[in-house]
This record gives sequence, structure tokens and C-alpha cells, in this order.
Amino acid sequence: MKASTGSSSPPRQPAATFDANLVDDLVAANRILFDQGVVDGFGHVSARSDHNRARFLLSRSMAPGLVKPDDIMEFDEDAQPVEPRERAVYLERFIHSEIYKARPDVNAVVHSHSPAVIPFGVTNVLLRPLFHIAGFLGQGAPVFEIRDVAGTATDLLIRDAALGASLATTLADRPVALMRGHGSVAVGISLQQAVFRAIYTEINARLQSEAMRLGIVNFLTPEEAARAASTNDAVLARPWDLWKRKAMQNAGA
Repeated sequence: MKASTGSSSPPRQPAATFDANLVDDLVAANRILFDQGVVDGFGHVSARSDHNRARFLLSRSMAPGLVKPDDIMEFDEDAQPVEPRERAVYLERFIHSEIYKARPDVNAVVHSHSPAVIPFGVTNVLLRPLFHIAGFLGQGAPVFEIRDVAGTATDLLIRDAALGASLATTLADRPVALMRGHGSVAVGISLQQAVFRAIYTEINARLQSEAMRLGIVNFLTPEEAARAASTNDAVLARPWDLWKRKAMQNAGA
């Protein structure tokens, strides 16, 4: 009889068979975010697993606009791939794992470097909702400062669980957080909501920059923002269906 190796690591549970609709939506989310100019060769979007809430689905490391169903991978709560198969994974997958741990209400996470948002993470100007479709921004988006938690100079990437947890703390119960000199995260109870928020965060940032050049901005009040967000959440399928059809046609899918 072969002697035991004495290893304390339990065998990894096998990957679940992914729900085809969830995979389809996750592929579409990648394509939509690229088509709408929120991501380019960089950025990523994930969805919490429908089989095991401690796991999530995320593409292998690649440009979002090229993602196909076969590229979708499953990750455990520590952001480790369940079935690596020698595929490269995103360095910043800890953004997703730590937000899912901290936010049971969140079922989708978008990380992007959308250009109009970047200036609000490096100045003292708060990103706030100035039109009704961005009402989800509420009283403004908090900014994550990696210098405050890393203890040393970094490349600004969320490379480990500790940094991911600190980002999740900054996000708290908000739908969006900015990352100084880096980008942002947007979360939602569904892929549709997270994608909607990522797209309109970029649009609101662009409009706010333009409005501030014209003069004093009359932002939405917190009550207006809450009411507008509730109205928009009831019709997420309308923009999603349009974006999905356009993105998949542009991709030749």
C-alpha cells in the first residue's frame, strides 16, 4: 500500500457545468463594453457563478472584444482558477474575488480604464450624477488610493487579495469606485446592471467635464438620484438588448 504524502491541501472541487445563458451574457458583456468604448485591450468583467456563490466566471487573460464562450473560466473565492488548463489569467482577478466576498448583493463586476473617468480619480473633483440616467452615482463615487494601503510604490495594479479587499472597503455599499491613476470598478446585481453602470459612469464623467467648463453645475440631488436610479433599473433590458445586438453584429457573431 502506497504511503500517504501527508499533504494538508484538500483536492480542488471540479468545475461546474456553466449555465449557457450566463456564459452567453458574460461574452456579450465583454463585447458590449468594448463596443461602447469602456474597455479596449484591457479591462475585464465577471459574473458570480449560478452554481456556487463562492465562485465566479471570468474570461482568460485576453482583450475583452475577442472573448468567446470557450474563453470563460471558473475561479474560486481566492481568485484561483478551478481548471487552469495552462491558460493565462488576469493579474487583477482579485478585484472580483474580494468584492464578491465583501458584497453578497453583487453578482457582476466590471473593471475598466474608461478615459473620461480617469481625471476624477486624480483630482479633488467628485464624480457626481448630473443627468438622470447616471442617478446610480448618488452622492458621488469614492476614490481608492493604493498608496494608503500598499506601503510602498506599486504599478497601481490590484495584484493580491489584500489590495482587492482594500478596494472593496473603499467601494463599501456604492455601485462605483474610482481607482487613482488607474480606472474604476462598477458592480451590480446582474451583468446588465453592472454593464449599464460602467457605460453611464463613462458618459457622466464626459458630460461633467464639459459642464464644468461652462460654469457651475446643477447636479441631481440625492433624492432625485435615488428616484432616477430606481426608474432606470426597471428598464435595463432596453439598452442591454440594443447594445448586445450591435456588439455581436460588429463582432461578426
